[in-house]
Amino acid sequence: MTAQSTHSPMPDNGAIGYILNTYPVPSATFIRREIHALEDIGFKVTPFACRRFAGDLVDPKDRIEAARTEYLLDGKLADLLLASIRELLTNITGVWRTLPIWKQLLSNAGGGFVRHVAYLMQAASLRQKASRAGIRHLHAHFGTNATAIAMLAHSLGGPNYSFTAHGPNEFENPAAQSFALKIQNATFVLAISDYCKNLLTSFTQGAEDIEKIHIARCGIELADYSPQPPVSATNNTFVCVGRLCPEKGQVHIPAAVSALKADFPDIKVILVGDGESRADVEAAIKKHAVEDYVILHGWGSNSEVQDFIKSSRALVLPSYAEGLPIVLMESLALARPVITTTIAGIPELVDVSCGWLVPPGDVGALTEALRSALSKQPAELKRMGEAGRERVAAMHDIRNLARAFDDQIARTTSQGSRQQQADAETVSSHRGADPAFDTRRVE
Repeated sequence: MTAQSTHSPMPDNGAIGYILNTYPVPSATFIRREIHALEDIGFKVTPFACRRFAGDLVDPKDRIEAARTEYLLDGKLADLLLASIRELLTNITGVWRTLPIWKQLLSNAGGGFVRHVAYLMQAASLRQKASRAGIRHLHAHFGTNATAIAMLAHSLGGPNYSFTAHGPNEFENPAAQSFALKIQNATFVLAISDYCKNLLTSFTQGAEDIEKIHIARCGIELADYSPQPPVSATNNTFVCVGRLCPEKGQVHIPAAVSALKADFPDIKVILVGDGESRADVEAAIKKHAVEDYVILHGWGSNSEVQDFIKSSRALVLPSYAEGLPIVLMESLALARPVITTTIAGIPELVDVSCGWLVPPGDVGALTEALRSALSKQPAELKRMGEAGRERVAAMHDIRNLARAFDDQIARTTSQGSRQQQADAETVSSHRGADPAFDTRRVE
């Protein structure tokens, strides 16, 4: 997909919706930034989400975003029931059209009847909310339940939809997630990396669906990340940012630090984030006697995360499973090299010019990468940081992502307008013979 645009959003098609499972969340600030980048070029965006984040939102911008998000599920049982009844009474044609798709979702998943009934009810609510807001297009992030709801809403007669696939969890069982069905019914699909696009392509059922898939790399606002001066030679602090979970491999950091503390007694790694692996990380810290060297900070705001990265020698992210972590872009944009793993789309951003790549789960390789970073002079680290920032600027400027999305919306809107005109002519030619042939929706 081209990242250049020669137009601004068309006034009649400027209202779009974003649909997420949980939004906002501390680990997905990139979605908030993406929405704001689209608003900066003229889109009116309404965020929808199935549920609220269960924890505390420490970033003030996330709290503001939560206040303007339309929630479909949390505490909305009465609303869902009313929306479903309204759909049955006023849009029975759309309901009948949607049932085969819904049954296929259920069949592919191999169970979860109640959950899929909830998807259908949320789709009815979403379609009606989108209609009232004048929304012409829905975009989902992650090809899981949010995309299923957008697809069902579209089938009911709602807006066209698209989605961004990230991985890795959504790709664990692509058949159960009905990726082929979701791609088939979408107007376009965005992949965050070449690796992601190749996976999506393998799920499709024909050339027409393959053509819908475009690479649109997640981005950051570079102006918010000024390149930092080099660290001092005595700064031996690293930072690791992300949800504490098995996929991110933080549990291996204490062992690596333990192997280095004799040679580098002032080494320190600060873990910013929280999650289900906290107890395991705490146990590893205790086992390797690095309580003074590996610090659990908990979640931090965007500004706090930036401050931690700025004050570090390098960022560490020893993940087993990722799409392409935004925090790697943030660190490189701040001119701080990164230590991470050779998985998914990461090698498309990180190479030896700006960081260290190690096999996931290889504590020895992680130890040696940390040793290498500790042994480098500030001037060498500065060169690596500058090379990383250049790579981020070339591939991950969020303004390019917004323009690419704008281009794709304009292209599909134009195609949709032509199709709508053809459909209207077909309806007109049949209506005289069959009064029941009526595609109008009653809101």
